[in-house]
Amino acid sequence: MLSLTIVTITFGVVFLAELPDKTALAGLMLGTRYRASYVFAGVAAAFAVHVALAVAAGSVLTLLPHRLVQAFVGVLFLAGAAMLLLKKDDDGDEEIKAPADQSFWKVSGAGFMLILVAEFGDLTQIMTANLAARYDDPLSVGLGAVLALWAVAALGILGGRTLMKYVPLRLITKVAAGLMLALACFSLYEALVG
Repeated sequence: MLSLTIVTITFGVVFLAELPDKTALAGLMLGTRYRASYVFAGVAAAFAVHVALAVAAGSVLTLLPHRLVQAFVGVLFLAGAAMLLLKKDDDGDEEIKAPADQSFWKVSGAGFMLILVAEFGDLTQIMTANLAARYDDPLSVGLGAVLALWAVAALGILGGRTLMKYVPLRLITKVAAGLMLALACFSLYEALVG
């Protein structure tokens, strides 16, 4: 039976934990380049998989070696920053690509893979597992967590599209690469001394 209280508690905890996380940044970057609905479909599917894994695993996810997870995340951020900085401009065109240029499967698949890899072992996934173990109500915890993650992703994606109207893509890309580099350094530092 669904508990609205547990859904609400889980939504609040996961939403606040995920809001300043890399997901908003990833959604923002994807939202600046591709059709928002395509991006959201892939990101939403990846989050549904993560929540299902977290709920099924319960508190077992907390046993993952923290240093190993942080090192892996750090390397992913370094790779992401390098890809952003080394990407060549397409004839200086800063327009969002038309849906005809990017198929649904390509764009949603890219969003799915990005979130699937970047969010594995993330704080919110571990929190979801802990909440599922604590409340012994996988349906309520799962629904609250997935709605919170979808809300953060939607904010990031829509924020990216709005931002494009006022800020050049080149600047957004450099700022995002800088943030990813900082997150990589932080993650690798935690992996080494953590």
